[in-house]
Amino acid sequence: MTETHLTLAEVESLARAAHAGQTDKAGRPYTEHLAAVAAGVRARGGDAEQIAAAWLHDSVEDDALSEEWLAAAALTARTKAIVRAVTKCAGEEAEAYARRILATPGALLVKEADLAHNADPERLAVLDESTCGRLTEKYARMRALLGLEQTPRRSGTDS
Repeated sequence: MTETHLTLAEVESLARAAHAGQTDKAGRPYTEHLAAVAAGVRARGGDAEQIAAAWLHDSVEDDALSEEWLAAAALTARTKAIVRAVTKCAGEEAEAYARRILATPGALLVKEADLAHNADPERLAVLDESTCGRLTEKYARMRALLGLEQTPRRSGTDS
């Protein structure tokens, strides 16, 4: 018996509905971040399971969807594992979080795309200086823990 899984379009629609009305630190619709991370995963050669996880990467952490929903969802085990790996737990040490990401096949690419969008200079530029500095430091530390090169510069050819 073959298990049926949600299509990428269905996952995107579900993620957009779950995060409807939420905004990021700059006041932009949160779904813009989800779309950018999904596009970043695709641009980095990610597969459909990783792209689905990118759409859902903040859903449990932000309480947009529950862990119970994720457990029962018509998603592959790998997609669920990636979502769980990139879901930061309250009070969790950055080192433990990074270890879990590195130990989960496919999760590093999703987190790399997430960090790249979070650290985008255009996104950070609209924040106050204190918040911008704090977040820049936080993202750089996570990139270092994950063994990623420091924040890449935008070349103008990537989107």
